[in-house]
Parts: sequence; C-alpha cells; structure tokens
Amino acid sequence: MTNKKGQALTEYILIIAVISIIAIAAVNMFGGYLKDALTKTSCSLVNKEYIEGEKPGEGYCEE
Repeated sequence: MTNKKGQALTEYILIIAVISIIAIAAVNMFGGYLKDALTKTSCSLVNKEYIEGEKPGEGYCEE
C-alpha cells in the first residue's frame, strides 16, 4: 500500500494556486472598469453626477 494523501494535497494546492493567479490577473486587467462601476454606483447613491475619466478607473463624482 502506498500513501497518496500527500499527492492529493499537492494537487489541491496547485489547483488553488492556478485559480488565484487567474483571479489576480483578471482584477489587474479589469480593475479600472470595476472601480468605475463602484464609483458610478456610489455617485448615484449620494445624488451626485458621475464624471468619466480619460482612462478606466479615473472617474469621479461631482455635484
């Protein structure tokens, strides 16, 4: 009999690492757009006008 518990644990760690790398890359790639979406939502909550920036992530609220 061989012990395969260590092998299974290693495989799970590798899967988690790959998923983490993909998630980090997606946030880096789309981070500006996510920030703009959150800013636009917060502007509407406080009754301010959303002003779009030149680049993704540079939008802001203005009265």
